[in-house]
Amino acid sequence: MLATLGSPPGGDDWAVEMKFDGVRAVATITPAAVHLFSRDNADITAAYPEIAAGLSEINPGRGVIVDGEIVAPAAGSGRPRFDLLRQRTPIQDPPPALQRAVPVAFCIFDLLVHRGAPILQWPYLERRQLLADLNLDLEGEALRVPPHWVDVAGEDMLRLADEHGLEGIVAKRMTSPYRPGRRSPDWVKTPLRNSAEVIVGGWEATSRGGLRSLIVGAHADQVGLIFVGHVGSGFTESHRRRTLMLLRPLERPSSPFDDHVPDELAAHARWVEPILVGTVEYREFTLDRRLRHPSWKGFRAGIDPRWVTVEELP
Repeated sequence: MLATLGSPPGGDDWAVEMKFDGVRAVATITPAAVHLFSRDNADITAAYPEIAAGLSEINPGRGVIVDGEIVAPAAGSGRPRFDLLRQRTPIQDPPPALQRAVPVAFCIFDLLVHRGAPILQWPYLERRQLLADLNLDLEGEALRVPPHWVDVAGEDMLRLADEHGLEGIVAKRMTSPYRPGRRSPDWVKTPLRNSAEVIVGGWEATSRGGLRSLIVGAHADQVGLIFVGHVGSGFTESHRRRTLMLLRPLERPSSPFDDHVPDELAAHARWVEPILVGTVEYREFTLDRRLRHPSWKGFRAGIDPRWVTVEELP
C-alpha cells in the first residue's frame, strides 16, 4: 500500500507516523524461513542479514507478514540517512566489516498477517495494536516499531519532524484497510522537502568521458518517457565513479526519451536503457515539466520504472 502526496489532512480520524528515508520492504516470517522483499517483489534477504537474524527470533505461530522501511541510522543522532543506506543497497551478503560500519534497521509500521491469519481488512488502529503486542522492537537493534500518534495536528507533527531532521510525516486514516500494491488516499505523505523518483536515461559526459550530470525523466500519459531535467549535484567523486560503473553496461546508441532533450545537453549525452530508478530532491517542478535545483540522493532498488510518473512530482 502506497501513500498519496498532499498536505496533512484535517479531522480527528487520522493517525500520524514519521516518514523515514529508506528502502520499503515487506517481510514474511514462518517457522521455516524468513524473507525480505522489495517493492518489486525481489528477494533482498541476503542484503540485510542483521534484519533477517532479528526477524528469525520472532515466534510467528503459523506465519507473520509485516510492512516497513529499511533505514541506516546515523551514529549519534540515530536519524535515518539515505546516503549511508546506499552504501548497502547494491551489495548481497555484505561482509561483517560493512555491517559494522553501516548498520541498518527495519522500521516496521504495519502488520498484514498475524499468526497465519490475514488481517488486511482490519482497521489501521487494530492492526497497529496487534503489531505492538508482538514486541518486535525487543529483538535487538535491527528491528524497530516506530510510534504513531492520534489526536494531534498534522502541521504540529510536521514541525516536529523538521526539528528532528526527518523526511516528513505520513497521515493514515484510522479506519483504513490495507490495500496491497495500491496508492490510496487513506494514506497521505507530506515531505518537508520535495523529493521524487526519476528514471535515468543517460548522462552528460565530461570531455574525458566522466560524469557531469545524470539525464533523467518520468512517464507521462499519452507521451511516454519524458525528459524532466539533469542532475549534477549530490555526488562525491567516488559516487560518480560508481555510478558510471552501473551505467556503462547499459549504453545504447539513441535517446530513450519520447520527447526532445535540449540540444546543448544531447550534444554531450551518453544514452542508457531506462531501467534504473533514483531519487532526487528539488526546489520545485516547473509548469514546463522541469526539475528546478535538483540534487541526487541515490539509486533506488526495487522500484519498477513503470511506476515513475510525472504525477508523482509535486
